Amino acid sequence: MTPKAILHIPHSSNIIPEEERAGIMLNDNELADELQKMTDWFTDELFFQGDERFEMNRYPVSRLVLDPERFEDDEHELMVSRGMGVIYTKTSDGEKLRDLVAPETRERMLNQYYRPHHSILTEAVSSILSNNGKALVLDCHSFPSTALPYETDQRKERPDICIGTDSFHTPGLLTEFLRAEFAAKGFTVQINRPFSGALVPMKFYGKDKAVSAIMIEVNRKLYMDERTGYRRSDFDKTKQVICSIVSSIVK
Repeated sequence: MTPKAILHIPHSSNIIPEEERAGIMLNDNELADELQKMTDWFTDELFFQGDERFEMNRYPVSRLVLDPERFEDDEHELMVSRGMGVIYTKTSDGEKLRDLVAPETRERMLNQYYRPHHSILTEAVSSILSNNGKALVLDCHSFPSTALPYETDQRKERPDICIGTDSFHTPGLLTEFLRAEFAAKGFTVQINRPFSGALVPMKFYGKDKAVSAIMIEVNRKLYMDERTGYRRSDFDKTKQVICSIVSSIVK
């Protein structure tokens, strides 16, 4: 079966390659703590159950190495002001993560991690677009039940599900469909809070409405123990509900 949509999983990895570890100014315990906070644990499992209508695109290293969800050019990236451009210089607590990287190191890292990932994503979207006349990118994330210091939205009340939209690439009907489906399953849902937006490959960004995108963020308290990092006992039940809703998008 030809895929009809992409499941983009950008933040589920906790892998720090040895060559990048040397540039991170945290000891091992501090790094483990930062990974615990910043990794979208198990999202590669939570959103995917082998449905052939979906192609999964998973970023292979931690966002602490380089974040594929940021704009490559820091001039266009709002999170640079918090030390979290494409290559983070600060932790989630605002402490120093690494020095500003030299231009040649930045270029090497972009060529090694960012550009290959986005090239694969762009090719996958192009293939689906060619076969179906339209393509959908589901940007799959999770978020902590309590806001981390770097986050712009510090309100204590957080929904179970956050749906992120893009003004050009997210059809209103898709947003309302997902809101209704999650609400029908008993989840609290908010649109564009505590996070907003949805990733689209730059080849199509702001240019081609045949490429749709929407972000789904799941509150980690629903499926894991945020203190220990272990799955909750009802993980599979939550996964089944999420996968069922995701699958219904392309029916």
